[in-house]
Amino acid sequence: MKNITLIGMPGSGKSTVGVLLAKSLGFGFVDTDLLIQQKEGELLQQVLDRLGTEAFLDLEADVIAGVNCEKSVIAPGGSVVCREKGIRRLKEISTVVYLNIPCPVLEQRIQNMGSRGIAFQPGETLEDVYRYRAPLYERYADLVVDGDRDSLEATLAAVLQALIGL
Repeated sequence: MKNITLIGMPGSGKSTVGVLLAKSLGFGFVDTDLLIQQKEGELLQQVLDRLGTEAFLDLEADVIAGVNCEKSVIAPGGSVVCREKGIRRLKEISTVVYLNIPCPVLEQRIQNMGSRGIAFQPGETLEDVYRYRAPLYERYADLVVDGDRDSLEATLAAVLQALIGL
């Protein structure tokens, strides 16, 4: 099996489910937000504050375009779908799984939108970001999994079941 990429909104569980999925499959784990932080020498929010949203999205796409791994679960930032360059690379090297979470659930999970390193324009709400990105996640996903489950284990099981169905 090649790489697996989990896409979805911030708060959808990409990193948390990704680590569990990697352990279950004996794969490596790549968090592209951490790659950006390592490259820039700053926390993600600091990079966003310094560059602004548009330049950050360009940087994110460049970093993701350079990802080269095998047998890994990749967890990109939720904004990966905002630039063709990054998501195209992930489509080339992996099966892309969209963790679909309803916006009201995300609003309950995310209490720190302004400091969490989420790429959004001034004045935008989480719902605005969701409405823009959800169709993009659908477009780029090879598989869509309902991530709004009772537990992380249930979400993990749903992802594994979807992958088996491939």
